[in-house]
Amino acid sequence: MAQMQADSSGKVTTAGAIALKIDVDTYRGTLEGVPRLAAALERAGARATFLFSVGPDHTGRAIKRVFRRGFLGKVRRTSVTQHYGVKTLLYGVLLPGPHIGRRCAPVMREVAARGFEVGVHTYDHIKWQDGVARASEPWTRRQLLLAREEFIRVFDRPPEAHGAAGWQVNDSVPELERELGFRYASDTRGLHPFMPIVGGREVALPQLPTTLPTLDELIGREDLCGRDPVEHLLARTREGSDQVFTLHAELEGGAYLEGFERLLRAWRARGFNLTDLGTYARTLDPALLPRCPIVSGTVEGRSGTLAVQGRMGMIPRS
Repeated sequence: MAQMQADSSGKVTTAGAIALKIDVDTYRGTLEGVPRLAAALERAGARATFLFSVGPDHTGRAIKRVFRRGFLGKVRRTSVTQHYGVKTLLYGVLLPGPHIGRRCAPVMREVAARGFEVGVHTYDHIKWQDGVARASEPWTRRQLLLAREEFIRVFDRPPEAHGAAGWQVNDSVPELERELGFRYASDTRGLHPFMPIVGGREVALPQLPTTLPTLDELIGREDLCGRDPVEHLLARTREGSDQVFTLHAELEGGAYLEGFERLLRAWRARGFNLTDLGTYARTLDPALLPRCPIVSGTVEGRSGTLAVQGRMGMIPRS
């Protein structure tokens, strides 16, 4: 439930909190999109969590998704070539994939130095997104360890936040996140924060699911009959409730920047506290969160299946 709280300027707000989660998928998104978004957030007096891909950029290997239902429709709607660039779409196929953590460390450290929360998105975005759902525990552990170790090399401290690439997980992910010292995760789509249940057992690591649709899920949707995606998002943002909104450095940090800034201004005008995942997590009492499984499901406007919040499995402890 939303509570009265101060935003980054000290103003008390009551409309609710919107935790901004920025997925940084690519080398180009890190170099170009991240600085633009940091500046836009500072202009708006907003906090956000930047979740970095820290290993090689192998975006070109996503070509295999052409056979996934709905993928070509998304490509046509969101102009993938324009937003990612031809060079990015060749990384890992015809061009070697640049190592993001090694080549973009100054940009990443600068974001942290400016006071933004930073965390882990993945090591190899394409490998995780396309492989983790069917992967073994050792494979999953290896990928998380690679991401954690590279994050420590860049920031000289371990990460506290993890947000799974493509909202893709398997049953071993929540317990591995807890074991590796993450304080909370935002791996799923859902309605509200919860404690995950895996194999009938609760994992003591809060999940903060993305609750609002992303801009790229709304752009060009025929069923929205030409409605402006920003206006649609504003209509979906109910006052008095807390939300998690995911954006992408490659999109909102590029061609969608003006729309994102308009969204920030509108949310701010309505009294929402624009915050980061860590600040939001600290307002939650894990003992009172519902216990829910993570299941496979779909989200309108996004191809394939994702990790989504299932029905409540246990009554919260009082």
